Amino acid sequence: MWVADMDFRTAPAIVNALRRRVEHGIFGYTRVPNSYYEAVTDWFARRHSWTIDCTWIIYTSGVVPAISAVIKALTVPGDKVLVQTPVYNCFFSSICNNGCEMVSSPLIFASNTFTIDYEDLECKTADPKVKVMLLCNPHNPAGRVWKREELVRIGEICIRHDVMVVSDEIHCELVFPEYRYTPFCFHLRKFPSPFVCISPSKAFNIAGLQIANIICADADRRAKIDRAINDNEVCDVNPFGVIATQVAYNEEEEWLNQLIKYLQANFLYMQEFCREHLPEFPITALEGTYLVWMDCHRLGIHSQELEQRLVNEAGLWLNAGAMYGTEGKGFMRWNIACPRTTLAEGLKRFAGFVRNL
Repeated sequence: MWVADMDFRTAPAIVNALRRRVEHGIFGYTRVPNSYYEAVTDWFARRHSWTIDCTWIIYTSGVVPAISAVIKALTVPGDKVLVQTPVYNCFFSSICNNGCEMVSSPLIFASNTFTIDYEDLECKTADPKVKVMLLCNPHNPAGRVWKREELVRIGEICIRHDVMVVSDEIHCELVFPEYRYTPFCFHLRKFPSPFVCISPSKAFNIAGLQIANIICADADRRAKIDRAINDNEVCDVNPFGVIATQVAYNEEEEWLNQLIKYLQANFLYMQEFCREHLPEFPITALEGTYLVWMDCHRLGIHSQELEQRLVNEAGLWLNAGAMYGTEGKGFMRWNIACPRTTLAEGLKRFAGFVRNL
């Protein structure tokens, strides 16, 4: 219940399409067809009312390589990149590997949810060395689906201080029905061409097929990213990722709708279990993703130590909150994208571990 992929079989149409491709028996280099771009643009227009021009799309082997390439294209060593901690830990390595310095504008945690500290964000972006903000939309591990007005305010702050926004939107499909995903690119008219990284990998459980897209409307900046993609040697994708993306977007929307219902039911189950059996371990209100943030401060155990003890003493593997920034100390991240029986067993083991302390 740790790493962020799912314990569910991939959507049937994807499996069948991959099976047919395997039977072809030739696995040479891949030419990405026009139908790939059409599948991406049609999906986002239909499901999210976001019109993307095919020329804005740069494919690559994953969202993390995409983020690293964009940072490389937009910065020079010594520049600063801003993040909102606690946040996806791979942001840290992408910044460091490009010779940049990380600056954090921590989210505010209160009443079991996270909000943006706009005053701190304004202060941090005012530093002329800050060139890029990495946004996580929806946010991992906070579980927030940022509202349109929140994104607008982020954009306005970054415009004032000439900071470019790179938005990781890999979880954009995993949003519960009461909430709405807003692409950061919706602010394109006001904002000078943000960079949005998307992939079907999380929603359709195809992370191992390694494919993602960078969306950038500005041709000059897109050329710089394309150069960085080639410099980092992540410009080639495999045939299975290309096929799976097209089938996911063209044929498996209803499968995704049913998945979201199941994930939300899992969260409600966990919420009720924690109320009844773990009242001293509150969990955040989950708006999207399948990653639940649990407050374990009452144990007085550093989250990294707690991770190891849970593995060794309870046979339960969760992610230590500290890996997402210093603000994560005392928290644990649960992955609830699993059968409910597995979730129930994990919660039972956690409760048993706590009782035996």
